[in-house]
Amino acid sequence: MFAFIIRRVILLVPMLFGASLVIFLMLRLGPSDPAMDYLRLSKVPPTPQALESARQMLGLDRAITTQYFDWLGKALHGDFGISFATQRPVLPDLLYFLPATLQLAGVALVLTLGLSIPLGMWAARHREGWQDQVVRFVAFLGVSMPNFWLGFLLVLVFSIQLGWLPPMGRGGFAHMIMPAIAISFMSLSINARLLRASMLEVSGQRHVRYARLRGLSERSVERSHVLRNAWLPIITATGMHIGELIGGTLVIESIFGWPGVGRYAVSAILNRDYPVIQCFTLVMVTIFVICNLIVDVVYAWADPRIRLSAEGAE
Repeated sequence: MFAFIIRRVILLVPMLFGASLVIFLMLRLGPSDPAMDYLRLSKVPPTPQALESARQMLGLDRAITTQYFDWLGKALHGDFGISFATQRPVLPDLLYFLPATLQLAGVALVLTLGLSIPLGMWAARHREGWQDQVVRFVAFLGVSMPNFWLGFLLVLVFSIQLGWLPPMGRGGFAHMIMPAIAISFMSLSINARLLRASMLEVSGQRHVRYARLRGLSERSVERSHVLRNAWLPIITATGMHIGELIGGTLVIESIFGWPGVGRYAVSAILNRDYPVIQCFTLVMVTIFVICNLIVDVVYAWADPRIRLSAEGAE
């Protein structure tokens, strides 16, 4: 198991290196001029002399490879540059907003797993019954409805019309309910459908039928034989949902006025604040990759066949 983890960690290095290269090139080779955006956000008239001075200060007058490795070297030491808009170091500002985003994403993840698993089990137990139809209909709405539209709908109903929940800001648990639901609704809908399908598939396998013939109760068969195999696809799906939950904060934080990284990044994108965009994207990619590493380790622990097949392939 330890060797499996080490191999997965080693694979992260080229993955993060490639991600940093793509992020850098997409921003540097875009249609906008970073020097012009720097002067605009600094409220400096874009005279030819000012543009030339800004390009030299930002290192834009050097070769693109030199720019990349210089930026990468500084990034490895925690220096992502100075924000064009605030004139402050980027990383400390981003780390200031990060806990709020992780808190919201964490609540959304708990909501996703806490609701999707019982809903998927309930639907599988009552296949083709009204319970199954209700879960499938709710899941259909979840995968069809954009999270920002759901966010506006929640604010309209529960804040404006009913007045039950605060519409904006970060305070107590009540402030987290609506944004967490808006972020997690699609993921929990997918998980519920996936668990239902997985349980129905496993229920028809030979070892499950044999367990029923031995006289075991249906609940015992479900717990010991069905769920033990049916929950493995949920582990894989959770790794993908983590990226969706973190990415979903971009719009949802702006709708609910949640003071997190997503709202900070949206402001940077609208202002074309390149250092902030680069730092935000790379940090989010790193978090996503680390979370998927954890998912891989959990999956290998839950199903040793994955670990053994990886060792056999090498």
